[in-house]
Amino acid sequence: MRIAGMSGEWARARRLLMRPRGWIEAEAGGGYAVRVGADRRSRVQARLAEADFRALIIDPGLKARQGGGWRALPTGEAPERAPSPGRPGRVDGRRDVMDADGRMRTHKANLTVSAIAWLSARCDPEGRPWIERVERAAAERLGAEAEVALTGPSLTMRWDALPRCGGGSATWFEPEDRSIAAARRVEAALAACGPARRMVEHVCIHASSLQAAEQTLGLRRRDGRALLKQGLRALAEHYRIG
Repeated sequence: MRIAGMSGEWARARRLLMRPRGWIEAEAGGGYAVRVGADRRSRVQARLAEADFRALIIDPGLKARQGGGWRALPTGEAPERAPSPGRPGRVDGRRDVMDADGRMRTHKANLTVSAIAWLSARCDPEGRPWIERVERAAAERLGAEAEVALTGPSLTMRWDALPRCGGGSATWFEPEDRSIAAARRVEAALAACGPARRMVEHVCIHASSLQAAEQTLGLRRRDGRALLKQGLRALAEHYRIG
């Protein structure tokens, strides 16, 4: 199906996605990147704006890709769930997470495969997991708190738009507002991460891949994991997990 009036970028992206290893993902700075290859080491072949991404949801249709992003929907296959324009990389659902009082509760959550889940499934040559259980639990706790915080009025996925502890930006909200209380808890948790704060923020809150976070922060490849683990250990200590 040809969508009338769509840009040449959309048409080119569609052709790339129809290749066997073509896929698309949201970029941390906005927009979407199209690659043809096994992973993010492959070169970006095209970059798209939101309108063209919306058109790709219609034609050729998109399906969640293992490892993140989406691939073209095979002809005749129904989508499991179309990605939501404006909220890339999301599949809304519910997940059990340990709350501040130590009890497990069910929270709304993004059920797509996160960078933390991906890293947790990997092991080093000695068989040790890249991300320990307590580190993953701390990351998921932070992500759940951020999900609550980001439901507040006038809040966006830019964390610096959220109210800071002791800052004046929250004074016009009701003090009982659940999202503002969560935002303050998230800010305290991020502060506890010290120099690893921005890495933890990118991966656990903005849902960036490890490689994308390394590129954004100007880190050498593989340095990001060590910094992330440093932050997650501090986060687990802050939450008193483990």
